[in-house]
Amino acid sequence: MFGRLGPTEIILILVVIILLFGAKKLPEMARSLGKSARILKSEAKAMKSEGNDTASAPADPPQPAPKTIQAAPGDVTSSRPVTEPNDQQTQR
Repeated sequence: MFGRLGPTEIILILVVIILLFGAKKLPEMARSLGKSARILKSEAKAMKSEGNDTASAPADPPQPAPKTIQAAPGDVTSSRPVTEPNDQQTQR
């Protein structure tokens, strides 16, 4: 009964979709669908490469960047880097 769709059925389905959503919404929907597919693809690639990186990565955790203290919010002229003791430094 629902085995194969012929060209007539496909055209009928497309006409119903155009009538339901309107011609103005279809390009916007196609753009958002394409954007979602690109995001999904990039996330899948990132997860795959992350899995490969963790297998070959050393066991040492990354070192945090030094923090900066500013005299006033937005004042960059009087800022200076500050190193805070972490667990590794205090256990010596």
